[in-house]
Amino acid sequence: MAANDYYDTSYKDTHHNAPLPHAPTNQSAQSISPVTSPFDDQHRYEYPGTSSQNLTQHSQPMGYDDTSYHGPTSGRYDTPGHRPGDPFTDQNAIPLQNQGKMGGSQTGYNADPEGRMYPQPMYVAPAEKRRRDGWFKGRITWVCYILTLAQISVFIGEIIRNSILTGSPIEIHPQFNIMIGPSPFVMINFGARYPPCMHNIVGVTDNSSMPWACPNNTASTLNYTAEGASVNICSLQEACGSSSVPASPSETNQPNQWWRFIVPIFMHAGLIHIGFNMLLQLTLGRDMEKEIGPLRFALVYFSSGIFGFVLGGNYAAPGIASTGASGSLFGILALVLLDLLYNWNTRRSPVKDLLFLLLDFAIAFVLGLLPGLDNFSHIGGFLMGIVLGICLLHSPARLRERIGVDEPPYSAVTGQPENSGPPALAKFAKQPVGFFKGRKPLWWAWWFVRVGALVAVFIGFILLLKNFYVWKNQCSWCKHLTCLPVKGWCDIGQFNVAGSNGTSKVKMARDLLELSLKGAM
Repeated sequence: MAANDYYDTSYKDTHHNAPLPHAPTNQSAQSISPVTSPFDDQHRYEYPGTSSQNLTQHSQPMGYDDTSYHGPTSGRYDTPGHRPGDPFTDQNAIPLQNQGKMGGSQTGYNADPEGRMYPQPMYVAPAEKRRRDGWFKGRITWVCYILTLAQISVFIGEIIRNSILTGSPIEIHPQFNIMIGPSPFVMINFGARYPPCMHNIVGVTDNSSMPWACPNNTASTLNYTAEGASVNICSLQEACGSSSVPASPSETNQPNQWWRFIVPIFMHAGLIHIGFNMLLQLTLGRDMEKEIGPLRFALVYFSSGIFGFVLGGNYAAPGIASTGASGSLFGILALVLLDLLYNWNTRRSPVKDLLFLLLDFAIAFVLGLLPGLDNFSHIGGFLMGIVLGICLLHSPARLRERIGVDEPPYSAVTGQPENSGPPALAKFAKQPVGFFKGRKPLWWAWWFVRVGALVAVFIGFILLLKNFYVWKNQCSWCKHLTCLPVKGWCDIGQFNVAGSNGTSKVKMARDLLELSLKGAM
């Protein structure tokens, strides 16, 4: 009778028929990673929302460690004003379940950025889930959608530009573009990463007699007339398509189109190239943005892409023009790999997921060894993704369990999870010393790893830029990371200037055309 009275909405000496509540569970919504893979089974679970009425009744914050029943407060034995000394008050009651190891605070981590609560998981049929959720429900992945729209628009611009200059939307002459896209000369003119347009190359950009293929070139050779005038040869300024490249480059007056480290993220070499990249971006990319939010996703995406192009600008063949979002997507794949390793015990088929990711990396790396492809963009994007993932993702689940700290769901850019109080940065600003009190040695060690990784990659980025523009040191063995030593593949894209007299000028022109055709995909 007393137990029923406790859960009733009013205290009366009459018979009560109120049912007892369901026993709370100890499952943490944070332990399940939202990133999916092709090997996930079809038995997906979703945490349904809670009505506004229940949210009003549950005015007390409920964290992952909260296992008590939060029912109506009217007429309860522990409410103010009730008769004292009641033997069934909360302080004398036996708790229903021990609190979790990572508990200890009533922090409101019960809601994700969409405002959903996390009661018992409810099975939802996959077809019903897809029909109900759709592409634009829940957390909308604006960054993925905007990037995809921009990249498709830029590719359409490349096709239009190629059609205006060469008379065909895709390259047909002097050879067919197997990616089904514009010619390499159009991509160089459009903004691909091309070192001669970005800094001085001794003996190449500062050679006034060095010939460069015009953007509208469709011939298989670069020729001069009998009078010495060029037929399809342009200056470096005309080839790069910008007045920012000096007409007569020199060591003191060199090209500096630094934006070619950023613009190529939005460019692609053909329909096949952009098709594969957008497929990956709208699947694993969307899942990752849903988990970590748009700000973190955009930071990793652009940092990985830029770092990949900077690394390739230093160590790839200087005659190769590079485009594509592959470096950015390798950074996102690095996040997916870390998320898998961090939440290994909560994944349904972690071994299959890991094999799937490793297969992706292996295929992309092997393809990067083919002639004309820049594997350094893939490598640089992956390294940056790993470092930023260590800094931005939640700590591994096993580590959080050992140090006794749980972390809230990733908040949106402009807000915090419901009932979580002021932002963590504001708390740190008010009490900077209190943030570090009571931390375990393992917590300190992990944060030293995070800070050290961030500092290392920042210093590496500065050194690469310094080397690209000032030191220009080369790596003799690095070329084997992006080519196979067969049939002279590692020599593709390397400038070999024999001289500047009239006889060698035509030879340089033909050699330049050949390496441009092979090295700009």
